[in-house]
Amino acid sequence: MSPASDVTPARRAAFEVLRRVFEHGAWADRALPAAIERYGLEGRERAQAQRLAYGAVQRRGTSDHFVEQLAERPPEDLDAGVLAALRLGLFELLYARATPDHASVSQAVELAKQATPRAAGLVNAVLRRAAREGDGLLGSLDDSTPAGAAIAHSHPRWIAEMWWEELGHEDARTLMAADNDPPETALRVNLLRADPSALAGRLVAAGAAVGAPRGPGPAPAESLVVEGPLTEPLIDAIEAGLVVPQSRASAAAVAALDPQPGERVLDLCAGPGVKATQIAARMQNAGEVVSVELDERRAAQVEELSDQLGVGIVQVVTGDARDAHGGGYDRILVDPSCSDLGTLASRPDARWRKSPEQVRELAGLQREILASAQRELAPGGALVYSTCTISERENEAVVAASGLEDDGEPLRTRPDRDATDGFFIARLHARA
Repeated sequence: MSPASDVTPARRAAFEVLRRVFEHGAWADRALPAAIERYGLEGRERAQAQRLAYGAVQRRGTSDHFVEQLAERPPEDLDAGVLAALRLGLFELLYARATPDHASVSQAVELAKQATPRAAGLVNAVLRRAAREGDGLLGSLDDSTPAGAAIAHSHPRWIAEMWWEELGHEDARTLMAADNDPPETALRVNLLRADPSALAGRLVAAGAAVGAPRGPGPAPAESLVVEGPLTEPLIDAIEAGLVVPQSRASAAAVAALDPQPGERVLDLCAGPGVKATQIAARMQNAGEVVSVELDERRAAQVEELSDQLGVGIVQVVTGDARDAHGGGYDRILVDPSCSDLGTLASRPDARWRKSPEQVRELAGLQREILASAQRELAPGGALVYSTCTISERENEAVVAASGLEDDGEPLRTRPDRDATDGFFIARLHARA
C-alpha cells in the first residue's frame, strides 16, 4: 500500500496541480484536466479537486505568509513537495472549511510523507497550529497598506501598489478581494443560429440555471449568465455551436465596435476567435472579417471556432498585427496581448506569472499595434481599442499616445463592481 493510499483522489489531483504549476510552470487550467483524468474523477470529486487546486494556487501569497510565521522559516527553504502540502492544507483549513480540521491535517501530512517522509512532522505541527489559531490568523491580516493588502488578498505586491496608486486604496482592496471569488459564468449566443431570448427560454425549460447578471456591468444582447456549473443542456448548446463561453465585458468590446452587414472589418490579435466570430455573427455572415493572429496555434483556433459556429466570412491571416493588411477597413478591433489583470479570478495562477516589466513591454507593443491600425482605417471608419487588463499604462496611456480621440467615455469594467472581467474599451476616431 502506497504512503498516499489514504488520501482522497480529489486531494491527490489538487496536490499534483499545485506541484506542476509552481515547480514545472504548468498552467493550472491545463494541469487540472490531466489530473482529473488520471484519477478518474467525476461529479463532486471533480468539483472538489478544482476548488482545492485553484483555491490553493490563488491563495499562495497568504499561505506562504502563514508558513513563514508558523514554521519559522522562509517558504523557499522548504522542500517543494512539503510546501505544496502546506499550501493545500492551509487553504483547506482557512478558506475551504468543508472538511473536519483533523481530516484536512491528516490528508496533507500523508501527501507530505509521499514527497519527503522526514518532513511529515513539520507539516503536522504547522497545520495543527493553524487549525487551532485559524480565525486568529486570518484576523491578524491587515490590508490597510499595499504590502499588507498583497498578503491579505494574495496578490504580488507590485499589483497591490499599482492599483493602490491608480484606483485608490478602497477600490484596490475590493478588487483584490474579488479576484479570489468564483467568477461569473457567461455565455454568448451565436446569433447565426439562435435568438438570445428564445434560446434562454429553451435552456431554462431544459433545467439550465440561466439568470440575470450579478452586477451592473455591460449586458450585450447576446450574453447569457449562468448560475452554478455548466449542466448538460448548456454543454450540449456549446457543442452544438449555439453558445460560446465569453464574459459580458469581452462581448461588450464587439458591441462597442458595432459591425454591420456588408462591411469590411479588421480584427487584430484575433486568437482564439471568440470576438472574430461574434463580429461575423453581428454582421449576419455578410461582408468580410480579416482576423490577424501571430501565433499559428491560435490562428488555427480561429478557423476551428469559425467552422464550429457556422461562420463563413472570417479570413484568418497568420501574421504580425503591426504589418499592413490591405487598408480601407470600415471598422477595426484592436484587441492586443495584455497583462490580463482583469481576468485573475478565472485564471488562478496568472497573478504569479505577471511582472511590472511585462506591463511596460506590452504597453510598447500595444502602442505600435494601435499606430499600425490607424493606417488601415478607411476615412470615417470606427476603431475600438480593447484590453482585459486594469493598468493605466496599457489602457489610458496607450490611447493618449495614439493621437486618436474618444467617442465618449471609455468603458471600464471591474469584477468587484460589475461582476464580470476587468476590461478597458475605447471607441476612437481620428482628430479633425
